Amino acid sequence: MAMRPRIKMPRNAHESYMNDRANVDGYVSKGSYDWRKAPFHNTIETYLQLPAGKPRALPPVQFKFPSEARSLRAKREARRVAVREEFHRSWRSYRKFAWTQDELLPLTGEGSAAFGGWGATLVDSLDTLWIMGFKKEFYEAVQAIAEIDFGQTDSTSISVFETTIRYLGGLLSAYDLSHEKVLLEKAIQLGEMLYRAFDTKPNNFPLDRLLPEKAKLDDEYGSYADSTMCFAALASLTMEFTRLAQVTQQDKYYDAVARVSVFLDRAQNTTRIPGLFPIYINAYKEDASHGSSFTVGAQEDSSYEYFPKMHALLGGLEPVYEKLWKESAAMIDKHMLFRPLLPDSEPGEELLYCGDVSISSAGIKLDPEMQHLTCFVGGMFGLAGRLMPNEHHVALGAKLTEGCIYAYKSMPSGVMPEIFNMAPCKSRTECPWNATAYEEDVLRRNYGHSHADFEDTVLEQSLPPGFTNFRDKRYLLRPEAIESVFIMYRITGHEEYLDHAWDMFTSIVRATKTQFANGQVFDVTMDPPIEPENKMESFWFGETLKYFYLIFSPPDMISLDDWVFNTEAHPFRRPKAEKMHTSA
Repeated sequence: MAMRPRIKMPRNAHESYMNDRANVDGYVSKGSYDWRKAPFHNTIETYLQLPAGKPRALPPVQFKFPSEARSLRAKREARRVAVREEFHRSWRSYRKFAWTQDELLPLTGEGSAAFGGWGATLVDSLDTLWIMGFKKEFYEAVQAIAEIDFGQTDSTSISVFETTIRYLGGLLSAYDLSHEKVLLEKAIQLGEMLYRAFDTKPNNFPLDRLLPEKAKLDDEYGSYADSTMCFAALASLTMEFTRLAQVTQQDKYYDAVARVSVFLDRAQNTTRIPGLFPIYINAYKEDASHGSSFTVGAQEDSSYEYFPKMHALLGGLEPVYEKLWKESAAMIDKHMLFRPLLPDSEPGEELLYCGDVSISSAGIKLDPEMQHLTCFVGGMFGLAGRLMPNEHHVALGAKLTEGCIYAYKSMPSGVMPEIFNMAPCKSRTECPWNATAYEEDVLRRNYGHSHADFEDTVLEQSLPPGFTNFRDKRYLLRPEAIESVFIMYRITGHEEYLDHAWDMFTSIVRATKTQFANGQVFDVTMDPPIEPENKMESFWFGETLKYFYLIFSPPDMISLDDWVFNTEAHPFRRPKAEKMHTSA
């Protein structure tokens, strides 16, 4: 077997980080409050248990990569080092100016609180530090995390969803990678706090926001489940609580999210578009039948993503997730995916986007609005198409990913905007260019009335061919496009994805780089963009740079046959089973 080059740690780094490791072994700050002793008023008599039995041998996900030519290996490794250096540059600033705070302000070099004040960036970055080989920095971070006090926060309420995917997901993933017990202890403390979000009448469904101080009170009677709750907040906690249940062997954590999945199974065909779930659901009444707006973007995204991923995390032992995926995927394909109207010189037949739909007495209506957030759907379809073999879904994943690549390449800055519109083709198989239809869509989107208005709009908005409107020209350091590029590369082995990823990375760095780190972009239609915004969310470390690093790493690093990522790009270890063999 050919030897693969590895990024080497500096001299004496091994001794240094082993000393740091010794400093955290067996130590964890108890904090000001022990959430394991917190009251739980709406007691659950019988828990739904983790599926028992030997995990099924699910089909291979990753492409069987051949031996790598020396020249290709050298180019890939150079790119990987560049990503690693960009991470390290920003991390040094975080360490110097915002240590243990939620976020670093990339223009002013200050810290800020955004997610409970417990060090969101610190926890979100843990597994990235490990994967990139920054072991000294990893153990330094673990020492700081050992001191986190989940018993107190400056926030009156916390987002259960964001705290779960960033903090709980980050702790569990870093534990899976390093086996450091202090991380599991912290995950249990945090998990116990978040578990109080399920202390609700009448059904133990999770709250959208938890009031930590109220949850500590013993003279209260819990809370009532939310009557209006977005789908993502309700149904995107499954992976993290399931993984916590697996590593602790406590069924109560699995039960908490499995109850919601039982409801989803029952409700999936009661919605106004059977198979899909509306943006808002009545958790108190367990009712999904009234919402009329549907999306795979913001407020719904990760719930759909978790259906195939839960299938992998549970080793295929719980059939409900395969059923939920297949029924929702068919309707996403039918109603939400569209081919953009593009000049004949553009590769329109290779592109798909995922819009939103609504339903009224007039029927189902597509809104061809694409979010950067929605770019994850390419990887979602590709991964699901491998786990539950379906070549049509893999092909959809490739076309959806190409759509996001095209959006990047079409912008003057080389970076895709947050939200944009394109005119949809009437057919996904045949779509000749229609300049009149394109102009009409631009005018409708921008309230114009004449050809002169059309020309002015195209000029003022810097609209590339096919794009009809930019509702949000920003780039928020989001990872979803590179996430899909990474997954499609790992499952197909197509080398062009590496070049697309490199173009995306260099464009993003050029547009976002500040003195201290990287900031959000105000307008991607400007080249070069103006000075970035003084904002850098933790997912820049936890997701975006991690996916860029992994696509340029040897494909056995965090193999998709051994790991499954949560929506914050935290890899969880998949259960072991006898591997299926393929000739692919």
